[in-house]
Amino acid sequence: MAQDPENFLILTLEGGPVVIKLRPDVAPNHVARIKELAREGFYDGVVFHRVIPGFMAQGGDPTGTGSGGSKKPNLKAEFNDVHHGRGVCSMARTNNPDTANSQFFICFDDAGFLDRQYTVWGEVVSGMEQIDALPKGEPPRSPGKIVSMKVAADVDNAAELLP
Repeated sequence: MAQDPENFLILTLEGGPVVIKLRPDVAPNHVARIKELAREGFYDGVVFHRVIPGFMAQGGDPTGTGSGGSKKPNLKAEFNDVHHGRGVCSMARTNNPDTANSQFFICFDDAGFLDRQYTVWGEVVSGMEQIDALPKGEPPRSPGKIVSMKVAADVDNAAELLP
């Protein structure tokens, strides 16, 4: 069965593509925001400013500091029952649950202690080795960069990348 390219992201890192399956069924507003920002080119050139081995890689801040976001309003939390396991994509936020904006993280390993406290919006379905290879640190000395992040429906050769 063909996959719907509207519900996949192609996250291109310096090492190659990462394919993320979006979960509008559990976080429709967060998925809409990620797609909107991706289509605006917001994430292109943005670094992974916090990469903790065994935990997660965080990016999506245009300032690269961990304190920035888009100019769009913050999102209301859409906590769900999806487990924070390896490859899960979730939104970063402050201590206030309704402050997710543009920053996100991808789990390296099981992080079940985050379940139902952060909004899961997707899962890496291929290319996780590219995430594993990101330079580590808080911040990394030479952080890994998002070359581009696009909705698969907007990518000519997406069909050959999708599972």
